[in-house]
Amino acid sequence: MISFIVAVDNNFLIGNDNTLPWPKIHADMKHFRELTLGKTIVMGRKTFESLGKALPDRENIVLTRNTNFYAPNVTIYSNVQEVLKHPSKQGKLCIIGGAEIYKAFLPYVNRIYLTMIDESFTGDTYFPKKILDNFVLQDELKIAKDEKNPYNLVFKNYAIIEK
Repeated sequence: MISFIVAVDNNFLIGNDNTLPWPKIHADMKHFRELTLGKTIVMGRKTFESLGKALPDRENIVLTRNTNFYAPNVTIYSNVQEVLKHPSKQGKLCIIGGAEIYKAFLPYVNRIYLTMIDESFTGDTYFPKKILDNFVLQDELKIAKDEKNPYNLVFKNYAIIEK
């Protein structure tokens, strides 16, 4: 099972200058943690560098073309096929970005966990909305803005349309 985990704004923006374009959103961070804890997460080098370190209680894989890249507590691969052969925890790979990594794993993804942030931000990196054409919405959960969550959110769970 390969899942994309991604948060987007109203325009499907996911990044700005290698960071998230929005401030921390408590409900989204909690949701991300619940989805990834104890699993294998896969990210690109830029996403890893924006995090600053390996995320605890998860197996961290970084996909990069940089042969000199090193980080503690991280498995490093240079191509998608190597990642697909990796014995992942619970048989699940959680792809957490960035944009190039989502595109690279598109032929293999089965599920998308999408957080919709009801706001428009400024940025330079987008999630390709067209991907959702091959998926069906299974469920969604709406979260109203409050003191910990400055924006309305919708957690959407998509499954691939079997052909």
